[in-house]
Amino acid sequence: MTPPDFEALIQESARRMQGAVDVLHKEFGGLRTGRAATSLLEPIVVDAYGSSMPISQVSTLSAPDPRTLSVQVWDKSLVKAVDKAIRESGLGLNPAVDGQLLRIPIPMLTEERRQELGKVAGRYTEEARVAVRNVRRHGLDELKRAEKDGGLSQDEHRDLGKRIQDITDSFIKKIDELLTKKEAEIMQV
Repeated sequence: MTPPDFEALIQESARRMQGAVDVLHKEFGGLRTGRAATSLLEPIVVDAYGSSMPISQVSTLSAPDPRTLSVQVWDKSLVKAVDKAIRESGLGLNPAVDGQLLRIPIPMLTEERRQELGKVAGRYTEEARVAVRNVRRHGLDELKRAEKDGGLSQDEHRDLGKRIQDITDSFIKKIDELLTKKEAEIMQV
């Protein structure tokens, strides 16, 4: 590998670490906080037209007020499938069907449920940390291989390894900040 290839390795590592943070952000969007947010419904998949489709591809999602979500189903024949998908999503939501519109009241969170959601957020966070560390390990392995093959000196290996570690530390810090923010949001009454 030539030095520019190592620069590409570092950039690729940073891009992949950012991907882990983006996934965490999306997972956090699906965690209920007691306020209506359409991101809560986005992970739901509906059995429609003989395949599984994201709910956003068969309906319009909106939050008309802080305690209610509404789902406007485009095709009348899919209303029951959307209703079933929401009820079976594990989010504890019970839609009220009104023609092609489903109104979903967002119940207040109990203290027990808040703690449970905090644990789920912690689990998502740990998965993101592991993903970032795996990217770091891959980058460091590449550097080790290049040094062994003679394409990299020990000093270059040490310097590039430190850069990868610094990038890793910054992404772990971002992940921890996201968790702190989400926990505060969940615990807010």
